[in-house]
Amino acid sequence: MEETILVDLFHEKLKLPSDSLEKWLKEYLAIELNCLPERNPRVYIICENKDCDSQQEGANHSLLKRCPLLKDRAMVLGYPSLADALYNFKFQIDEHDLVTVKILTPWWRKAMLQEYLSLLFTAVYQFSFLHLSCSPQDENVANAMDEIPPTAQQSVQVNAEVSTFLRRLPGRGGDITILQSSVIPDDCFLHGFTTRAGGISYIPTLSSLNMFCSSKRKDPRAVIEENICRVAEKSGFNPKSYYLVKVNHANDVWVMDKTEPESYDGIVTNRRGVTIAAPGADCIPLLFADPVKKVIGAAHSGWKGTITGVAMETVNAMVKEYASQIKDIRVVLGPSVGPCCLQLQKESAMDFHAVNPSCVKDLNMPKPHVDIRLTTRILLERGGIHPENIQDIALNNGHDEKQPVQLCTSCLPDMFYSHMRDGVNFGIQIGFISIKE
Repeated sequence: MEETILVDLFHEKLKLPSDSLEKWLKEYLAIELNCLPERNPRVYIICENKDCDSQQEGANHSLLKRCPLLKDRAMVLGYPSLADALYNFKFQIDEHDLVTVKILTPWWRKAMLQEYLSLLFTAVYQFSFLHLSCSPQDENVANAMDEIPPTAQQSVQVNAEVSTFLRRLPGRGGDITILQSSVIPDDCFLHGFTTRAGGISYIPTLSSLNMFCSSKRKDPRAVIEENICRVAEKSGFNPKSYYLVKVNHANDVWVMDKTEPESYDGIVTNRRGVTIAAPGADCIPLLFADPVKKVIGAAHSGWKGTITGVAMETVNAMVKEYASQIKDIRVVLGPSVGPCCLQLQKESAMDFHAVNPSCVKDLNMPKPHVDIRLTTRILLERGGIHPENIQDIALNNGHDEKQPVQLCTSCLPDMFYSHMRDGVNFGIQIGFISIKE
């Protein structure tokens, strides 16, 4: 696996004679660059903007001129803040699909750097550290201090710097668009479904309003938090009281007044000012609202959750825990994969056919097409939800029911994320709802 080298010269205390710096670089990079030429690792040097000749002319940086070893093999990234520098370093290596990084930094910088890395990278990236040192004493101290974590004050400072930097980034792909439904009254509820425009995520399959951070993908926690903040600002909810379903592709529901389980596919609550949300990327994000008892719910319904009844389990939790009446509950189905694109193994498709033959097409094929939205509607109606209280926003967009718009997530790459279309590195849109205070 190709390795990247990051040289950290980003700190006002790091005022070293040029000969010492060159000695360090030669000592630690000679083996990497000369002894193993077949690896040919990329080298990036981060430093404060004032120490660089120009961001655009990094190849002509004076350090590179003084170190022939680095000529044509290194890039200098000079930016006003460390958050800015590391974010742009990540952008550089993502363009080359690199994930293994060796960091050369003074020992007293390691803990702070790790704090930045925890916010701006995910577990997809593999980091190792080498200590830049000019004396044996430095190396001895480094070994003794290696495991000391950053202080609470340092963590607060790092989080603030990263958040401030990300806040200034322009949104990608246009403005944030929130889809809404006419069956959820806006006098007492705030709700919507996100699309993929207006966020700051830049990985192609995650760009731009990805709403979920995964250890298996490259969009870091701080970027997702910024995307959530932008949706909150657009919609009017408090991002500090935001709860996202912890998906397990089943039908478990968390009643917010009770202990939170490790995983679940639905949430119900009557708390005001709390925003609950369900993710989707082909799976259906479902929203529930009872305007009489002022109760809300959100659920994630993939094909497994659909057939095991997560929608009605969420309704039943509202009835049991908060005394909602079935006749009062409104349900909105968010954008999901349509029957045009969802194919399941015949054995699984038979379960949907058993609900209603109209839920499956091409039953005689090895992988029939399945309609999880229609299946969800049928199961909700059988459970007592009035048909007029169910709206499929993926078909009518909540605006003009006489001119429905097909919104299959897999068919509309400019508008929605799709696991089926994009593979394992896919983004997430959400449906969210809260009771107005």
